[in-house]
This record gives sequence, structure tokens and C-alpha cells, in this order.
Amino acid sequence: MDPTQQLTHFADTAWQWAAAFVPHLAAAVAVLVAGAFVAGWFDRALRRALANVTHIDSTLKPVLAAVTRYAVLVLVAIVALSQLGVQTASLLAVVGAAGLAIGLALQGTLSNIAAGIMLLWLRPFRIGDYIEVGGQGGAVEEIGLFSCRLRTFDGLYLFLPNSAIWNAPLKNHTRNGGRLLSIDVSLPGTTDLERARQALLDVAAKTAGVLPAPPPQAFFASFAGGALVLSLTVWTTAQGAGAVERGIVEGVKRALDALGDNFKPAQIVRTVPPDADPSRFFGGNPIAK
Repeated sequence: MDPTQQLTHFADTAWQWAAAFVPHLAAAVAVLVAGAFVAGWFDRALRRALANVTHIDSTLKPVLAAVTRYAVLVLVAIVALSQLGVQTASLLAVVGAAGLAIGLALQGTLSNIAAGIMLLWLRPFRIGDYIEVGGQGGAVEEIGLFSCRLRTFDGLYLFLPNSAIWNAPLKNHTRNGGRLLSIDVSLPGTTDLERARQALLDVAAKTAGVLPAPPPQAFFASFAGGALVLSLTVWTTAQGAGAVERGIVEGVKRALDALGDNFKPAQIVRTVPPDADPSRFFGGNPIAK
């Protein structure tokens, strides 16, 4: 066969192959494109539908939408491969082997999925809770299979992988219904302790948001450098802690100034006892939600 005949034969073979394969390739691409749109539509539609459902936990709603989207994408991929003539039986064996290889290569990503499942199962926090983990803090806006989305107190976007949350100590500032506030007041050494103590208790009683139980406590904390330090501890709700703290600091300053020069405070600060300090439970156990 001369070169011209070989070239003609090759061209005919290529044309026959293209005529047979290109329509299937075009169909597979069309299926993938349409499937991507359908998966996105299902995701958005399910999120809108679940937004009005009250008997499903808000923590699970974005996860259900994401699982539905990925399930549609998997089905679309199988249909697209079948258009190319790939047998699904052999495909499952290939997927199994590829899954093992991918799992070994993406251990970090899979650990995020495992951590996400555990977070959804144990639920150390829910949508709307303010958490602190790994030196980061924010209000939880979404719990996903791979990561959680938070909003910091100053409105910044915070993205945390699930494995980073699962493998670190976590504080939930919203989980319990009560929050302890401890205010230290430095007074002159000649201050009448009983009058100052009663003034602090009166301020606590008049401040909106202070819980009556456990009752507010005012006690002599220390004496150093010729100054008396009184400590005022009150319980409030987690959501109202900031407003109560500001109200007490201002109220204590006004009340003590009104008593005279011997009662004017040199310093009024909020103290945060360490986790192991039993004064966090002063006057009773924390209030459970």
C-alpha cells in the first residue's frame, strides 16, 4: 500500500471513528452541563423549601441540600460515562480502586468530612451560637460537610475546616442560658466596706438584664498598695452580657461618686477568672438552657 492509500485509509478510519464517537461525546457533555444546572437548581430549591420548615434543625438544612446536590452530580456523571460506552459494572470497580487512591491522597479533606459528620452527630454548637475555637471566635452561620462558616463580632467572614474545629478545645458562649460577670472595683483604703458593698448590690439590683438567681454577690477581694478591691459578681443571659456589663460599670461609677470622695473608685474593670477558678460558679451552678 503506497503512502497515499495509507493516508486515505487513515483519514477514512478517523472519520468513521469521529462520526461514531463525537455524537456520544457531545451527548455526554450536554448531560454534564444540564446535570450541573439541575444539581444547582435542586440545591437552591431545597434550601428555599427547608427555610420554611420548622421541625428540621437549622443545622442540618445546608447539609441536606449539599448531599442532594452531590448525589445528583454523581448520577449525572454515571449517565455521562454511559453515553461514552463505559460499562457501569466495570466502572464501579474502577471507582473503588480510584477511591482508595484518592482517599490516601486526600486524607486531610476526608478528615474534614468525618469531622463534619461527628459535629452534626454530637452537636456541640448550632446555627447562631457564638463559639471560640483555636484562637478564633464568631457566630456560626453554616455547618457544612467540609467546613463551617462563622461571622466574627465585627462582621468579618471566618472560614474554618471541620477538622480544625473537631481537633481543638471549643467554647460555646451561647449553649448555656446563664453567663457570669465579675466586676472588680478599686477603692481608697479608708472606704467604708459595708456602704460600698451595699452600693454595688443596689446597682446590680437596678441594672436591667441581671438575673435574680443565683443572686448578685459583692465581697472583699483583696487589699494591696493601700487600695481596697471589691468584687461584684452577677448572672445574666449570654445574649445580654455586653449590655449588662456596660450598665453595671457606669452605674457603679455614678453610685460611688455620689457617696463622697472616700468612695471614688480608682479603677472599675471586668475580670475573667480562669476556667479552673471555682469563682465562676460563685453563688450556684451555671444556669442550663
